[in-house]
Amino acid sequence: MTGVVDTLAAIPSPTQGVWELGPLPLRAYALCIVAGIVAAVLLTEKRWVARGGAPGDVLDIAVWAVPFGIVGGRIYHVISSPRAYFGEGGDPMRAFAIWEGGLGIWGAIALGGVGAWIACRRRGIPLPAFADALAPGLLVAQAIGRLGNWFNNELYGGPTDLPWALEIYQWSGGRAVLGADGEPILLGTFHPTFLYELLWNLAAAVFVIWADRRFRLGHGRAFALYVVAYCTGRLWIELLRTDPAETFFGVRLNVFTSIVVGLLALGYFFWQRGKPREVITRGEADVPPATADRTGEPAAEPDPVHDDDSRRAGPG
Repeated sequence: MTGVVDTLAAIPSPTQGVWELGPLPLRAYALCIVAGIVAAVLLTEKRWVARGGAPGDVLDIAVWAVPFGIVGGRIYHVISSPRAYFGEGGDPMRAFAIWEGGLGIWGAIALGGVGAWIACRRRGIPLPAFADALAPGLLVAQAIGRLGNWFNNELYGGPTDLPWALEIYQWSGGRAVLGADGEPILLGTFHPTFLYELLWNLAAAVFVIWADRRFRLGHGRAFALYVVAYCTGRLWIELLRTDPAETFFGVRLNVFTSIVVGLLALGYFFWQRGKPREVITRGEADVPPATADRTGEPAAEPDPVHDDDSRRAGPG
């Protein structure tokens, strides 16, 4: 009876993360990443338009930011976990196998930010204002992406017998390894760090949305708050993880990264305090000048002298 209770108390993990559809492998990890990107775009579109942005801006920027972010995320992952690629018995060519899993959020945000900056510059959009609209969407995307780690039976913590312990199977080639009895080989039950981070990210997204509405954050302060909130959670979650990773002085690289990046974001948040939120009026550019205003009176004709770029985007 005790064994049955223990089994029911643990969180099960999938025994398969890849499905073959003819010559096309369908990978749960990739589907979770795509679903996260879609959720982020939809939420950011709603927030951006509410701030005065033009519909379609978010998707146009995502076309630049997403590829940059994927490349940056992969580069950081390989740097922070190099053994599978350059260690003993490693395969350097697997560094390009993004579909197998492994994207570092720090690299994704850094290089994805470069792509977003290029797109914003092309469209005359202030990057800090766009980043503020994007911040909660990133947290939601990261939360959904963590489900991909669950499907891959990876990124778990130390052994535990807590009621929410996570069952982990021996894994190879996108599937659980089968034993002599034909059943998946269970390695044990561990801390579900993927779930801890998923829940933390969703809570942080709600917090950032609340703070943005309550204090009308601008000039990148909502984005800075996202970074601070995420780094705080990632710090304690990272200390629970036991998967191989690059370390300095016996401490995982991501612990140092969380501390440094979090403190920098906190400094930026206070440095920009007191500045009013940017006034974004890009949405007005899509309204014909001859349409009536809310009072029912015809709108004034645009002034060719004073109707400058301030109609498209406020200071930023």
